[in-house]
Amino acid sequence: MLRREFLAVRSRLTADDVRESAAALAERALGLPELARARTVAAYVSVGGEPGTLALLDALRAGGVRVLLPALLPDNDLDWGAYTGEGSLARVQHGGKMALFEPAGERLGPDAVTAADVVLLPGLAVDARGMRLGRGGGSYDRVLARLERAGAHPALVVLLYDSEVVERVPEEAHDRPVDAVVTPSGVRRFRNGARAADR
Repeated sequence: MLRREFLAVRSRLTADDVRESAAALAERALGLPELARARTVAAYVSVGGEPGTLALLDALRAGGVRVLLPALLPDNDLDWGAYTGEGSLARVQHGGKMALFEPAGERLGPDAVTAADVVLLPGLAVDARGMRLGRGGGSYDRVLARLERAGAHPALVVLLYDSEVVERVPEEAHDRPVDAVVTPSGVRRFRNGARAADR
């Protein structure tokens, strides 16, 4: 029910709303010290009404950062490939699910994400504890479990609209909190006692 509500709000956004928020989101995200230091970032290409990510991906790449993008596997796990610009993306329809933009080049395997210094996560909402509400497919739950098994500790950052930072979202035993949320108006941190609002 909650997922449908957030998706309904996103469906009412205009193309101008999404474009304007994408520019602000990129500017805020690029101000994160974690991204400034990162050599490898696992990210994603936004689709539909998601906060736009292409400007951020291009800025990271222009700054010499290796950007990894996911490719959805039949079991909902994620493989990874390198982003080398918008021309390197393929629009892929996955059964009855929405079409995704995925890297068209070589696949690096599901474990490639463990090399990331930062993982940018999609979501529908995040709460005051840093718990993320995803779309419910479990793909990023698998990513987070893979990182934990590998002993990898990248910064986990979710990209959302301002209205999607809420008091509480439902959680399950396997859910893990993110370190920060970036919205068009600011950054909020959740771990290590650093709950600093807008930077």
